[in-house]
Amino acid sequence: MRADDLILFSQVVEMGSFSKVAEVNNLTNSVVSKRIARLEEELAVQLLYRTTRKLTLTEAGKALAHSAKNVKQATVEAMDAISGFGENISGHIKMSVPCISGDLILADAVAEFCNMHPGLKVDMELDNRFVDLVDGGYDLVIRTGYLEDSSLIARHILDSQWVVCASPAYVAKNGKPAIPEELVQHNCLQYAYQTTGASEWEFKSKSGNYIVSVSGAFFTNNATALRKATLGGHGIAYVPRCLVYHDLRNGQLVDLFPEQVGKKLGIYAVYPFTRQPPNKVKLLIEHIRARYLAISHYF
Repeated sequence: MRADDLILFSQVVEMGSFSKVAEVNNLTNSVVSKRIARLEEELAVQLLYRTTRKLTLTEAGKALAHSAKNVKQATVEAMDAISGFGENISGHIKMSVPCISGDLILADAVAEFCNMHPGLKVDMELDNRFVDLVDGGYDLVIRTGYLEDSSLIARHILDSQWVVCASPAYVAKNGKPAIPEELVQHNCLQYAYQTTGASEWEFKSKSGNYIVSVSGAFFTNNATALRKATLGGHGIAYVPRCLVYHDLRNGQLVDLFPEQVGKKLGIYAVYPFTRQPPNKVKLLIEHIRARYLAISHYF
């Protein structure tokens, strides 16, 4: 059974006429008729009752029509997904990305994309706040967190797992908390960029997630500053794993609760509501997504 014959059958069902389908596909009536006959022969069932005035679906035809429509729709979506890949990309894209991802991966990925398309210019801002796409004139935003604005389209890229970590020097001096509840006895370095609050650290248990309210002497909205303070042995931090991935691997930081941290946030490519984004935005999203997935183990 050929997919293009199923698509042709779906068109016949929708248009109710061999001649209309022949015209749309630049075929002759006889070719359309022969291809439907071939489909019936391969399936060993009659799909249509043919009269001089109209076409009527048989029971078998009705059963096949739904699946054939799905094949047709999948083909359309596949074509939409790759449209523009062979075109020259030019113009301007204004985008906003979170600071951690901007430093870790997006600066290099977006600059690489610009080099791949010499006619394109990208203005990339690093900003943790969720900017107003329409008022700010943004074509694309990469964001980590929860999305509520229904006027936007969000494509999920991957999830970012958080960790609780400290330096070996801090643990040697202050002891390692055995359970999350013991964090209240420690100096917890707080990251202001959190949707759930800098002092509200989320953990998992068999009965569901719960919050431990922590406190500490250092509070910042800058991830790099928080990482340096943690590496310096000044306290315990609750941060995205990608920020400290290499520090955990080389032993400069210790993951205190590797199976218990409950915070995991989605990373999304967000753009204003349209049926299809411009090709240049669509291609940039695919490029960014590929770069994220290439280092998905960081997250």
